[in-house]
Amino acid sequence: MGIPERLAARMSMAEQHEYLRAKLTRRTARRVSRRDVLAGGGIAAAGALGTAGLVVGSDRALGGGGGAGAGTAGPAGGPVLTRAPLKVDGSLVAPFGRHLAFGTDPRTRMRISWQVPFAVRSPYVRVGVRPWELDRRIGAEVRELRTPSLAEDLPEVEQFYLHAALDGLRPGTTYYYGVGHEGFDPTTAERFGTVGSFTTAPAGTDARFVFTAFGDQGVGHDALANDQVILGQNPAFHLHAGDLCYADDTGHGKESDTYDARTWDRFLAQNESVASRVPWMVTTGNHDMEAWYSPDGYGGQAARWTLPDNGPDPEKAPGVYAFTYGNTGVIALDANDVSYEIPANLGYTDGAQTRWLERTLKRLRAEKGIDFVVVFFHHCAYSTSTHASDGGVRDAWTGLFDRYRTDLVINGHNHVYERTDPVRGGEPTRKLAVGGTTDPEKDGTVYVTAGGGGKKLYDFPVPDSYEGHEGEAPESVRAFHWTEGKERDRDRVTWSRVRYTGFSFLAVESRPGARPSLNVTALAASGERIDHFTVERGR
Repeated sequence: MGIPERLAARMSMAEQHEYLRAKLTRRTARRVSRRDVLAGGGIAAAGALGTAGLVVGSDRALGGGGGAGAGTAGPAGGPVLTRAPLKVDGSLVAPFGRHLAFGTDPRTRMRISWQVPFAVRSPYVRVGVRPWELDRRIGAEVRELRTPSLAEDLPEVEQFYLHAALDGLRPGTTYYYGVGHEGFDPTTAERFGTVGSFTTAPAGTDARFVFTAFGDQGVGHDALANDQVILGQNPAFHLHAGDLCYADDTGHGKESDTYDARTWDRFLAQNESVASRVPWMVTTGNHDMEAWYSPDGYGGQAARWTLPDNGPDPEKAPGVYAFTYGNTGVIALDANDVSYEIPANLGYTDGAQTRWLERTLKRLRAEKGIDFVVVFFHHCAYSTSTHASDGGVRDAWTGLFDRYRTDLVINGHNHVYERTDPVRGGEPTRKLAVGGTTDPEKDGTVYVTAGGGGKKLYDFPVPDSYEGHEGEAPESVRAFHWTEGKERDRDRVTWSRVRYTGFSFLAVESRPGARPSLNVTALAASGERIDHFTVERGR
């Protein structure tokens, strides 16, 4: 039903997109033609309305009549699902999957996104500084995704994502909000439990705050367990380093018959308890390239998230952006653009992302009040686990991280926790033991693989080495890195300092002051500490 495996292996994302659009559009046209013959054209005409025409065949939903497009009774005489040119009663449609993201300025801009199972009329957000006074109303934009059946056992899927832009907010202020549409008012007594809240970034750079991070989450009990421990850290925001839900379970950037768009519904519902109050800042992993929606595979992400639009090309590369919170600049990158291991999108920005990265690093380093620069992306610059290190990432970016004294780099991809000693020029400069302190100006950059977000775990070629288990660590580890041409270059490394095979995440506290520091802690899903170290400037 999809692209033959041997053919897909030779295709870029853009070529796969073109192939799928041509093939599946022809197939859909044939299916509609057969339906026209069988139904006299009536069902096909109603189907053109999309899920806005899906109703339950009851007297209330159909306006009491049995007119054109009305449902017929099922075997037991009950209602059946049918297509009709009528809208669903909005009072029966509950929003779900709320998730927040900062705008370009986290002090004054917030983006609220959510999902509805059917098309609705006049969606909106109501917001205010008190939960019982949501007096400001902002209309929402609807972005619809239609996914064809890629295999016989998968249905066609229509999804409706809604987005509202809140600008002109006050820094350091807690706001309350509710999402709604015609027939669903979040301020009524029966809907009041759906009201959420968020807090904008402080105006200055002298406030302490915590942020959390992981990658490779997926959907399931372990992913949900990590969410709840993260919420207990009271983070100002969360960084998700890619491989979000695994609707594409191949991970090779190749269209697959197993792609199931409904996995996104489960993912957003799973994370709502955290993402509805903590800005959920995502970037793209190899499992997040989806060929059907757009030539570069990111049309799906652009429909589901509204992220800062200050990257080199927000439409083409929506997972590339930067923002500042307090004394810390954060940069999100798309490593698919430079990956030697998984080259489906290799070079798709023609170097624009790397040029933008250098400009942004230079700007942040020169900006008054910015003590730290944190960069996050998916593929690992330095890791010894299953996927090991990506030489494409090293060739494109680690030299820039050295030049601009980047403080912390966070990756996913390998489903473990691994932390390096400070690295400069591809080599460790000194040993950074658990509980130690490093200065990026003198020592280099620490790289953390935080891929224990919830997906099935990987392992290491040597025993784990984490807090309380340091004595088991060898001084050198056999590993490899991917080279151009998708080949493995084997080497022995001494920069792998901490390794933990388990579900985990990062909690990072920024402490401004005369001697600013980032206190970096790695926590297992149980809440147990497995690593901690301090990045300190001006020692």
